[in-house]
This record gives sequence, C-alpha cells and structure tokens, in this order.
Amino acid sequence: MKLAVPTETLVGERRVAIVPEAAGRLSGSGVDVFVQAGAGSKAHFSDAAYRENGADVVEGADDLLHGSDVVVKVHAPAPTEVQHLPPAVTVVSFLQPAAQLDTVRALAQRQATVFSLDLVPRISRAQSMDALSSQATVSGYLAALAAAEHLPKFFPMFMTAAGTIPPAKVLVLGAGVAGLQAIATARRLGAQVRAYDVRSAAKEEVASLGASFVELELESQEGAGGYARAQSEEFLARQRELIGKEVAACDVVITTAAVPGRKAPVLVTAEMVDQMADGSVVVDLAADSGGNCELSQPGAEVLHGGVTVYGMTNPPSAMPTHSSFLYSRNMANFLGLIVVEGELRPDFDDEIVSGSCVLRNGTAVHESTRDLIEEKIERADAQ
Repeated sequence: MKLAVPTETLVGERRVAIVPEAAGRLSGSGVDVFVQAGAGSKAHFSDAAYRENGADVVEGADDLLHGSDVVVKVHAPAPTEVQHLPPAVTVVSFLQPAAQLDTVRALAQRQATVFSLDLVPRISRAQSMDALSSQATVSGYLAALAAAEHLPKFFPMFMTAAGTIPPAKVLVLGAGVAGLQAIATARRLGAQVRAYDVRSAAKEEVASLGASFVELELESQEGAGGYARAQSEEFLARQRELIGKEVAACDVVITTAAVPGRKAPVLVTAEMVDQMADGSVVVDLAADSGGNCELSQPGAEVLHGGVTVYGMTNPPSAMPTHSSFLYSRNMANFLGLIVVEGELRPDFDDEIVSGSCVLRNGTAVHESTRDLIEEKIERADAQ
C-alpha cells in the first residue's frame, strides 16, 4: 500500500501530517511511505530524517500522488488539488466537511473514500486519535502566552522594594481542552484565573487546575460527546448580560468557545470591551469560525478604546514541531485501524471508522454532510 504525505498548500500552514518517527512506525508495519520533498521542513523535520525512517522522498506532487492508495494531510485538499488525486483514493485529514463542501463534492466525483479526524467519536478507545484535542492543547497554551505578551503588565504577583504588584486577572471563557490548557498555562505564569463554561461538568476540571469557576444563573448546555450544544439566542443574550461584569473586572479575557460545525457564539460584545480598563487584552481563539468577541478580526490585532482584541488564526501552525508530532501520532493511530498487515482494509462496523467517514467510494455517508450537500444543490437549482 502506498501512503502519500504531500506538502500542505494552505497559506501560512507549517505543519505536516506525518513526522519521521511516525513514518518509521508505518514503514515497519508494511506500508510504503512516500513524502514530498520539503513537506516537513517548516516544522523542522528534514528530508534526511524521513529517509532514515524508511520513507521515500519524492520531488513533485504529481509523482508523489501517482498510484497512491492513501493520502494524508493536515487540512482538506483544495478542490484544485483534488483533480490531481488518483481515482478511488482514500484521504485522511482534518476535513471539517461542513466548511469544505466544494472539496467534499470534488472528492465525491473522484469516487474517493474520505475520513475526517475532526469527526472521530469522543470515546475512550479513540482518545489516541483525537486530533481536535491534541491541536486544541497547542492552541490553549499559545493563547495564554499571547495574552501575556500583549498585556502591558506582569502576569505573576511581585513583591519588590518599590511595592507589591498584584497578579493579572485572567478570565477564560470555554473550558474545553483549549480552555483548560489556557487556564493551566496562565496559572503557571502566575495569574489569578477565573473560568466559565456552559457545561456544569467543567467546574471540577477548572478547580483541579487551581482556577475559580464562574457560576451564572443559567442551565447547563452540555451536548453529545462532551461538547457544548448550540445555544438559543435567548440563552446567549442572558449569558452576555450576566458575564459582562466578569469581563469588565479582568485584565485578560481568553475566549475558546466553539461548537463543531457551527459559527462560534458571540460571548464578548463591544459594550463589554468598552467597560474593560485601558491596556486590557482579549485573545479570541474562535476567530477562524466567526469569533467569540464581536470585535475580533481573524489574524489581526484590533485596538478598541485602549483594549487590544487579538483574533488568533490557526494557532497550532505557530508551534509546528510539537503540533505536527501530536497530529502525526493521532494520524498513525487512526491508520492502524484502517490498514491491516500493510493493506487498506477499513472495518466499517467499527464505530470509530464509520463515525469519521465522510465519503465512501464517492457516496456521502456522513449524515449532516449529505444534508448540507443536498441543501446546496437545491439552492443552486432554485437560482
């Protein structure tokens, strides 16, 4: 079986889907691993390291993809890339199909079988394949560092001959994996941390990291698989009303709230930012999906009345070595389910395999993706 690892084509992306260590593991299991020359260079993995681990390094993308049985990527291939894939190929990536319908349709036309790691069920057996969590760990860590860098104050308390400097007050909105890592990192930096999440179950996790949990008079919004479910506009309006005082009292607000496949909820309004002290910072990890802060602009630092609002985009790419290492481990563990004795043999009776499958031989088998494709076709016909 030929496994191809192409260079990521998304502008600014520095990660690679398979690192040399994982290439060696796959080669040892009977898989022929082919890597595009320079694919790992931005993550500081050399072509020589891949060769040392049993992979073949190929110069051009066309030569790399020719005859490939499986293509692994970090991001979904662009529709133009899909045209260069072999017919009936299997693709494994962070597809995020709800946001990549044109790519899904292009892959369907190639009769491809497609697995998306962001759809891996959150069950204990699949934890080693949970790329959402591994990359969110990187994002949360970097969010806290970005906040400390932008804040014109110390994070920790200092007792000096000139007087005592109190610790920075940090509020983290959303206590999923990214939020918990942001809490842990801010605490390590010495900040006083409070956190809020719509899921009441998050209270114990927040407390275990030494932070205080903000309790609002609202019902829990826990959804399937431990994710937060989508909230009504009435709930969000009441939530914003109650959380405004917490935002105003903080030096830093880090927002991490996201619902998979949906636009990020607005938690911090412009009015809330108006109430924050000059020099305060908002770091929005949901900027790529619409933003938790009304003022966020993806990839930009917005100065609003003395408050910096930083909309982080694709944070894992900013730490490509370790984010690639983690993602590659997730990828290799998933491939272990669908590749048996060096041959591609996915067991679609396995809930992890079936749950993460978007297309099977060109047919959409992921229900919500199929519905979105049909809806898009109906809209196009109506026009």
